[in-house]
Amino acid sequence: MSEWLVLAIAMALVCAVVLAITAIRHRRAADDEDTSETPDVIEYMTMMVGVVYAIVLGLAIAGVWEARGAAEDSVRREAQALYEVTQRADVYPAVVRDRIRGEVDAYVSHTVAVDWPLLTSGDGASAEGAALLGKLRTDVTHQSPANELQAQAYQPLLDHIAAADDARHSRTQSSESTLPGVVWFGLLVGGLVTIGLIFTLQIRRSGRELLLAGLFSALIVFLLFMVWSFDAPYGREGIDSAAPFQDLFPVSATAAVAAR
Repeated sequence: MSEWLVLAIAMALVCAVVLAITAIRHRRAADDEDTSETPDVIEYMTMMVGVVYAIVLGLAIAGVWEARGAAEDSVRREAQALYEVTQRADVYPAVVRDRIRGEVDAYVSHTVAVDWPLLTSGDGASAEGAALLGKLRTDVTHQSPANELQAQAYQPLLDHIAAADDARHSRTQSSESTLPGVVWFGLLVGGLVTIGLIFTLQIRRSGRELLLAGLFSALIVFLLFMVWSFDAPYGREGIDSAAPFQDLFPVSATAAVAAR
């Protein structure tokens, strides 16, 4: 089911519940109930709860946004480092150059076709990716420079492979949910309390009040959905977050996607 469809259903359900409870409450209200005024203490408490929840929700959004940005940066650094390896290998003989580029392509294909579905599902990356990168490092390390040009490219090649390995470790370690369970419990309970406080303000069934209550409830649901969506650093479906690999290695990435 699409994430946007889930959001639409959740917003519609919450709005329907809020409006239904408001209508039922108004119908069951006593004839002599004064709904024209709300005690000052209730208005103050409602305002304070709303402010506190807005702060917590804002911090949660900032946290998951920062985590997603860090994850995207790891992917970009990994892809760029591997791309530099393929370009700097041009100084080696054709046999060595093709072998190095073939190993890079194999690693990219495995990353896009195998690792990415695991990352988007919340699982860790497979061990085969580390083995492929280790084989690339071993081959480059054991390739002795035959001339001055190869000697100048030798150490930068190793540095770029090390940078790709470091970025890979960062990528695999940031695949899990950013927010702990206790934070999610607080966000969900806080959202229910904040929406529930609507009913303490003695709103009536006028079109304006019902519209505002529905919009407020929908806004809370949308913000919680945004936190949930960003809480998966590499997304919850698809391989859109693997764009740096697809941009720098279009042939390998396309073949990997087609072979899935």
